[in-house]
Amino acid sequence: MQHEQFTILIDKKPVDQSFYSDLLDLEVELDDDLAAQFRLRLAISSSDQAGGWSYLDDEDLSVWCQVTIRAGLSDGDEELISGYITHLRPTFDLNDLSRCTLEIQGMDGSVRLDREEKLKAWPNKTDSNIASEIFKNDHALATQIIETRLVHDDKVSTIIQRETDMQFLRRLAARNGFECYVEGTTGYFRPPQLGEPPQPAINQASLSRFSVEVNALAPANLAMWQIDRADKTVLDVSVAAGQQQILGKRGAASLLRPNINPALAIVGQATTGRPEMRALAQGLYHQAEWFVTGEGELNANIYGHVLKPRRTVTIEGVGDAYSGVYYVSHVTHSLSRDGYRQHFRVRRNALG
Repeated sequence: MQHEQFTILIDKKPVDQSFYSDLLDLEVELDDDLAAQFRLRLAISSSDQAGGWSYLDDEDLSVWCQVTIRAGLSDGDEELISGYITHLRPTFDLNDLSRCTLEIQGMDGSVRLDREEKLKAWPNKTDSNIASEIFKNDHALATQIIETRLVHDDKVSTIIQRETDMQFLRRLAARNGFECYVEGTTGYFRPPQLGEPPQPAINQASLSRFSVEVNALAPANLAMWQIDRADKTVLDVSVAAGQQQILGKRGAASLLRPNINPALAIVGQATTGRPEMRALAQGLYHQAEWFVTGEGELNANIYGHVLKPRRTVTIEGVGDAYSGVYYVSHVTHSLSRDGYRQHFRVRRNALG
């Protein structure tokens, strides 16, 4: 069994050892669709008769201070989250002063992109062009961006932003079947990376619990119809096959019985033409393909690794149908006096 190690930096400076002594619990929540969040709970004590308390007036623990949390086990650590303090919640139990606490909450760097609603036109740009400009020029972030091909010609339609930068980018990502997020100092705008090497395998020894659901109602073929804005002809697009990697032997289509037809969903969203229709329908088809979902908890000290979302992992020893490669969609890292736990959610577009 390996021993966990956590490092906390505030405004790029390591905290004192006394901070760790007063740390009651720590939680970092990482999700493939939401901003990463952290929560720390500290024991606080009255420092003088005038009503002073430890930590409460510490400038390093004020809102918008930068916090970095690194985690690992005996063989090293890695960054879990780098973000900003957004909430402070002191709690005073005056009947039992040993129960007084300060809860510190924060979010990753995407919170900076989610502060200001904008009304802005983006003519003659691809969605990836827009993502690059917002990440690099507006927020000084490095980028990992996969190019999109469709240029939105202002003679046909101009993209209008009516929300915050982060809400806008996630809207553009969704219609391309992409993920959009900030990790550290890098902005990402790309499809799920299913072909990369999986994280270290999860087996029965490291699993505290694991449950799986197979939802046969989720997968569906996609169809769209709309009138061309220029010549008024009817445009139609249908998608009945995926383009993303299958994480297993048997996709949803192979499980249909002879008398069961594939589901069909009609997309009603307006687009600028057939290329955008196809990109949107294909992205929605890929989302519907995730018909196997799982949820579980790891004993991190036995697992020996830091599990991350937006990566694949192999789960072993849960039967031939359910063992195999999954895509990790959520991990909550929890450190308390009871040890280090990792609660996770995964999904899969195949069985076997």
